[in-house]
Amino acid sequence: MNPLYRLYQELLNLHGPQGWWPITSMAGKPGFDDRGYHNGDYSFPKTPQQRFEVILGAILTQNTAWKNVEKALLNLKNTVLLSREKIENLPEKKLAQLIRPAGYFNQKAKKIKLFLKARPGPDREELLSVWGIGPETADSILLYAFHKPIFVVDAYTKRVLLSRGLCKKDASYDELQDLFNKSLPKDHRLFNEYHALLVEHAKSGKIIKTGNR
Repeated sequence: MNPLYRLYQELLNLHGPQGWWPITSMAGKPGFDDRGYHNGDYSFPKTPQQRFEVILGAILTQNTAWKNVEKALLNLKNTVLLSREKIENLPEKKLAQLIRPAGYFNQKAKKIKLFLKARPGPDREELLSVWGIGPETADSILLYAFHKPIFVVDAYTKRVLLSRGLCKKDASYDELQDLFNKSLPKDHRLFNEYHALLVEHAKSGKIIKTGNR
């Protein structure tokens, strides 16, 4: 078993399925917990509205904790509904106030508005051409909203890999992504769960006592 897949199995045994990407608007409904997580079910999002919520979350979670994004999404849900059309018609200043809990709210409101105006398809280059959409956000949208088998890399990914001696300190985003793409089957369910597990593990501070160090 290659080291990256071994690490995945260890993380899954330690933390269990994470249920990402959570869909706040579905919280408490069958198949979802009270925060919108759907552990072990990788079929979501299933509708355009659910997909749009995931895209919003990917933009809102830039430089902030998910709990703050949840507050922003709930504000939108309770005020204008989480639909593309409603938010397209919402004044940018009003949108900024509703997403205030997510931080950098003026910038993020602008990013959302420009994204809606550009209407990029599920294509990496199209997404990256939109102001405010970097590689991590674009790849999150592709993986979690459109089920594209592309691995999302973030600071948590690098932290865990460094602790296991699986990457170099100066490894770039592209180098780390390439490592996963070459070492694992291109399966959106695997990439979905693996990325979520890396985030959970890095945040938890738990130590895996087995496997390579």
